[in-house]
Amino acid sequence: MKFFPRDDSTIRAAGMLLGGLGLGAALMYVLDPERGKRRRAVVRDKAVRVTRKTGDSLGARSRDWKNRAKGVAAEVKGLAHREDVSDPVLEERVRAEMGRHVSTPGAIDVISTDGTVTLSGAVLASEVDDLISAVRGVAGVEDVVNRLEMYATAADVPALQGARGPRSKAERGLDRWDPAEAEI
Repeated sequence: MKFFPRDDSTIRAAGMLLGGLGLGAALMYVLDPERGKRRRAVVRDKAVRVTRKTGDSLGARSRDWKNRAKGVAAEVKGLAHREDVSDPVLEERVRAEMGRHVSTPGAIDVISTDGTVTLSGAVLASEVDDLISAVRGVAGVEDVVNRLEMYATAADVPALQGARGPRSKAERGLDRWDPAEAEI
């Protein structure tokens, strides 16, 4: 015995009934004479916010893709065009790149001669491979000469000790200048 017949017309009628009830409830909610004006304003404000956020997001993404495309174009141009770099400029480029790959870049001396970069000084053995590959990737470097002194730890090597950690508040106050007093 079937309580609910299962044909398409019954399901369609039930769906339309529920949809109509939902639509009627939504219209009553929005068109209410007492609170409807406020509810419509809230819906409008939310729609404006979503529109603005979407526009901001699309603008940010388009700027991001434009900048990425410029970067790729610059890299391709750099690969196709060989750049003659002066030795002082090349040394500074290498020093800047070393700072990203070595814990104590000040312990390493950099000398450049016609695209050949010579590295000398103290370095941790665990950082040498990363350093050499990073220096080879610097624009203008043709060859790298490794004259680095490698150490397993920085324990007994003063050049590898690095800078001191953060100072205490009392020590930081010692090197501050008092503000100038205004003359009246």
